[in-house]
Amino acid sequence: MAKNIDSFQHYFFVGIAGTGMSAIAQYLRGIGKNVSGSDRLFNKDNKMLIQEQFESMGIVCHFQDASGITPDVDVVVVSTAIEESNVEYQAALQKGIPIMKRSELLAAISVSKRTIAVGGTSGKSTTTSMIFHILQENGYSPSLITGAGLTALQKKGLPGNAWVGESDWLVIESDESDGSIVNYLPEISVLLNIDRDHKEFDELIELFSTFKNNTHGRFIVNKDHPVAAKLSEKAEFDFGTNEGVGFVGNGFEQKGFEIRFSVNGVPFHVPVIGKHNMENTMASVAVASAIGIPVEDSAKAMTSYEGIYRRTQLVGQKNDICVIDDFAHNPAEVAAAIRACQQVGKRVFAWFQPHGFGPLRFMHEELGEEVAATLRSEDEFILSDVYYAGGTVDKNISPKIVSDAILEKKAQAIFIANRSELANYLQSKYQPGDVVLIMGARDITLSDFAMQILESVK
Repeated sequence: MAKNIDSFQHYFFVGIAGTGMSAIAQYLRGIGKNVSGSDRLFNKDNKMLIQEQFESMGIVCHFQDASGITPDVDVVVVSTAIEESNVEYQAALQKGIPIMKRSELLAAISVSKRTIAVGGTSGKSTTTSMIFHILQENGYSPSLITGAGLTALQKKGLPGNAWVGESDWLVIESDESDGSIVNYLPEISVLLNIDRDHKEFDELIELFSTFKNNTHGRFIVNKDHPVAAKLSEKAEFDFGTNEGVGFVGNGFEQKGFEIRFSVNGVPFHVPVIGKHNMENTMASVAVASAIGIPVEDSAKAMTSYEGIYRRTQLVGQKNDICVIDDFAHNPAEVAAAIRACQQVGKRVFAWFQPHGFGPLRFMHEELGEEVAATLRSEDEFILSDVYYAGGTVDKNISPKIVSDAILEKKAQAIFIANRSELANYLQSKYQPGDVVLIMGARDITLSDFAMQILESVK
């Protein structure tokens, strides 16, 4: 498949509303390509917000029925979630239209720019957005392709996960879950962490080692993470909370919905929650410094950082009950989100929807251990049925296996299969100062669900 994005003029995306696909589609449209796409959730009469946003950009939207696979389409783009039996995949084959993987396309885009790639099993979207924000605030006018919408861009009426800037700099989120991270040739890379997620440690280390070897400039590592630290090349631009790295953070504290700390003696005030966001900020500062932005200028920029969609995002407060929405979907992320909310609320009701039967089967033991170790005696972990997005999969596992494991460790947990029953369950539990944390991935209705929980508070 061609590695030059100018080899094609009209790109068609199968499943264009997905976070990874939508970002690339917007970017290509922003540089003048013809873009169209389909999604099984699209509807002519009751359009989704992202469908309306696409159409306002000139991206043509179709229902996923192959009606958009027309002779003028030069290439059809698919993700790993699209099976060969998909009607549009088959239509492209029958019509002789080239089929390109999403990861191949992003790699082709990245080689055309001075690319900053963010890798790790947690925190990629947030760190990508922070780097973009610091560069933007300091006049670098970068481009962006990421997996979550930036609040600042969403305020412009955009999905928020892509932007076309005026410079040669491009900030991308690099995905290890499908192995595509090995396709990129970035100028600067950052490795946040390596936790067991989707793949076993040996496979992850091999992927991130290739990611390191493919970086032709700076490779920046979180030295606080023991597995990631093993891949450190030079400590000059690494970051952590101990001496011996280029960027040392300390003095962390969280007050309400703001965190404070210092990096190399420079004070930072960032309007987000959670100690994990200190790490994400430090990573962003290290990248910005590698480009030539002083730490003081990064600190100034981060005071206006507005966060991203569904990353410990405050949905609202009602009757002294706070609802927070988060994309957490692996054990490390779930535990980090709970810890962040513990600094806000007297009690945390942490609700989690597993994002697939395969991921649940892979991580259920570690999830139970991490959550049980994180919960305070007053907190409670609530699981719902697995989110099923279709396709062929073994469904022979229940989230109850996790709640049972947590109960065995003397922490509070319950399995409520139907999430529609959550609001009524919580009504009998609420006390002033409580936090409800909604967690899960893939399911695009979760933000609406979080809002429903807030509205149900009496």
